Amino acid sequence: MRSWLVRIVTNALAVAAAAWIFDDITVTGSSVGARVVTLVLVALLFGIVNVFVRPVVAMLSFPLYLLTLGLMYFVVNALMLMLTSWVAGTLDVGFHVDGFWTAVGGALVISLVSWLVGRALPEERRYR
Repeated sequence: MRSWLVRIVTNALAVAAAAWIFDDITVTGSSVGARVVTLVLVALLFGIVNVFVRPVVAMLSFPLYLLTLGLMYFVVNALMLMLTSWVAGTLDVGFHVDGFWTAVGGALVISLVSWLVGRALPEERRYR
């Protein structure tokens, strides 16, 4: 349970960093607290999309992964971020990504920040 909460907070921080860097990634809310809630909801949505949709897309695009020598990884990440933006818009959550190349850059920032935060945290014992 603890690692799941850490992942949500990490994703929320990563989405906040991407929104701070890119003008076309917007997180809206009437106050700072509302924007924090929006970031947490987007982190949850992004996690759900990555758990349920990403494996299917990755499996179907596996030949493209091989053909592009792994560059398809960035395209799939961008598509997952755009799907998260669409779901957030459908659920009236204040998050929007405008444009494919912005999604590629945002996905790259989210991956990098998530990796850095994951490296900074102590490794959890997997076997007890």
